Amino acid sequence: MTYENALKKLVSCGQEHLLAFYDELSDDSKAALLEQIDGTDFSIVDAFSCEEANAARGEISPLSALTVEEISEKEEEFRKAGLQAIQDGKVCAVLMAGGMGTRLGTAGPKGAYDIGITKPVYIFQRLVENLLDVARESGTWIRLFVMTSEFNDEPTRWFFEEHSYFGYRPDKVVFFKQDMAPTVGFDGKVLLERKDRISTSPNGNGGWFSSMIRAGLGSILEEEGIEWLNVFNVDNVLQRICNPEFVGATILSGCEAGAKVIRKAGPDEKVGVICKEDGRTAVVEYTEMTDEMRNAVDDSGEYLYNFGVISNYLFSFKGLMRGLDQQLPIHIARKKIACIDAEGKEVKAEEPNGCKFELFIFDLLRALEGCLPYEVVRECEFAPIKNKTGVDSLETARELCKKNGIEL
Repeated sequence: MTYENALKKLVSCGQEHLLAFYDELSDDSKAALLEQIDGTDFSIVDAFSCEEANAARGEISPLSALTVEEISEKEEEFRKAGLQAIQDGKVCAVLMAGGMGTRLGTAGPKGAYDIGITKPVYIFQRLVENLLDVARESGTWIRLFVMTSEFNDEPTRWFFEEHSYFGYRPDKVVFFKQDMAPTVGFDGKVLLERKDRISTSPNGNGGWFSSMIRAGLGSILEEEGIEWLNVFNVDNVLQRICNPEFVGATILSGCEAGAKVIRKAGPDEKVGVICKEDGRTAVVEYTEMTDEMRNAVDDSGEYLYNFGVISNYLFSFKGLMRGLDQQLPIHIARKKIACIDAEGKEVKAEEPNGCKFELFIFDLLRALEGCLPYEVVRECEFAPIKNKTGVDSLETARELCKKNGIEL
């Protein structure tokens, strides 16, 4: 991209200030800035001016789940259908691992965090070992895609190589980087991280599939005949991945998606709850739930909004491709963002000074035709590590691993 083309693009969206320091830059820095401008979609910034409209919710109603008891009754049927799909090469795994372990006190990729007690055991290792269980059961090496970010791509690739992919076949693992979105100040102007770099942040877990397609990985999915993608977060060390029962139940349901859910510990638990919104599958966050919704019960006394999502989904490739044409809601988070001011001086924010834009994975559910909420036993499949101590922490995850017979 030339300077003239970059300026034209920026003027069209009112962001020409991003070239304010262009004449001060070295040739390499100029080229890097122009390349970043060329690859940046500034249209996402429009969400800042229509935040209230984007945040509006439709009519929310309850959605029941396929319960643990119901799954048990048809377990063999589900397993048979799921194993067949896996053995036919129709299922892959997608690990969303773009985060850093900042809250755990480490500067590296979150998946590289050591949760071991008597020996090193890494979060990445636990997830790969869970996938290996299914590979052994099915006799099939399942394609694994690993989504990194600009912040941790190189160290993540290195970590897998350094640990021999934790026993997985290297040629079955593909890394790709998550797309980034520009950050903006409260005046709607995109921020500069440095004179030669726009301030950006990952575009949220809802951008995983569009990031895959932009990385050119759609060709692998098509060439290998992959029809189902099991997508999961990096922090839950107990979750089962591509387990045949979940895959089979989703396929046999006729839905284009499946979502693993847990029964809430109580009406006030801080988890997103699967539900219906204007007749489509959706997730309502705990902050959006009214007291009436939290405490609503059916005739048998069961809570109507009782199943929380654990960010482990099975999506139809066909449905996801169709959904690319639909605009997902853009969520705005006000954050403290390191940047420079109009004079090029470094800004160290002590209070939120700008916005980051994110897409949420559960918003993809609305674009697909039907979703099967699939209940799993909390103690067996839900051990997220978000904090070093307290709730959803290293401490609680270690205890749950011990209860499930996993040696750490």
